[in-house]
Amino acid sequence: MDMSRPTGRVLTLLELLQSGGTRTVAELADRLGVEGRTVRRYVNQLIDLDVPVESVRGRYGGYRLAPGYRLPPLMLSDDEALAVLLGLIAGRRAGLRTTERTASETATAKIRRVLPKHLARRLDTLLESLAFTDQPGEFAAPDAGVLLTLADAVRHRRPVSLRYTDRNGRRSERTLHAYGIVAHAGRWYVTGTDAGIGEDRTFRLDRLTDARTLPGSFEVPEGPDPAQRVLSGFATAEYRHEVTLRIHGTVEQIRAHLPASVASLEEYEPTADQDPAPERWLRVRLRAERLDWLPPTLASIDRPFVIERPAELRDLVVALADRLTSCARRG
Repeated sequence: MDMSRPTGRVLTLLELLQSGGTRTVAELADRLGVEGRTVRRYVNQLIDLDVPVESVRGRYGGYRLAPGYRLPPLMLSDDEALAVLLGLIAGRRAGLRTTERTASETATAKIRRVLPKHLARRLDTLLESLAFTDQPGEFAAPDAGVLLTLADAVRHRRPVSLRYTDRNGRRSERTLHAYGIVAHAGRWYVTGTDAGIGEDRTFRLDRLTDARTLPGSFEVPEGPDPAQRVLSGFATAEYRHEVTLRIHGTVEQIRAHLPASVASLEEYEPTADQDPAPERWLRVRLRAERLDWLPPTLASIDRPFVIERPAELRDLVVALADRLTSCARRG
């Protein structure tokens, strides 16, 4: 925008105020290249346009925008518009959305429509040359009202009443002491204590409805952060097979193939008479519905391992080794 014209300076003032916080008259005057009394005149012009500019008195006073208003126009710089558009595109690809797909698409279209031509052309060039390694997320979107209610409950440590539908379609009423909200692999989760049973639980947000904040409060117990609680929940979920094995290697070597969402590790601090090297025997525990993916995974880790259970996994590893040996010997 043309900062040499008064209208351009008024719009720049609006953009500065929209970035948040209280701006002093001296700061605004410096950014706009005008005197303090001119800043006050520009503020009055915004007020005449029904933009809710508030005057803040005191040592750190100045001007700010009143919260809770929808401000026409929403001022975005070129970089900000590009950041918002790429965020919408990346979120849609990852499946991390909180509304129906049409809302994301219409928001993208609205911003795209008002971009300057030169920036729109550059954005089109970027999107044409941009490739994604993953397929677009097709996960169900959580209800935005449920998400916001849970966020408020987490912040203020308030119990929340929920209706939950499990993967078998069974519905139940839950009272949750929510510790945190976690985005993982294209889905939203909330983790906390199920007050009805007194145990930690993690719920998918798209399976929750009718969230209501309840009276009272609770204390968050000591322990892992919400993200780690969610990953640990995945690793210990109920599946058909319980697998225990020992692998000789570093935590990094094992985690590169068996992340925290898949397996738990038991690390042992070496005593004075033990080898302090980073490579050591670590016990790995995981649960799986199928075992056929584990033999090639263990082979890819390329570290010594011992299978403690189940015996079926030993048979699958031996069978894979026999197949590889047979293929390698073919002339």
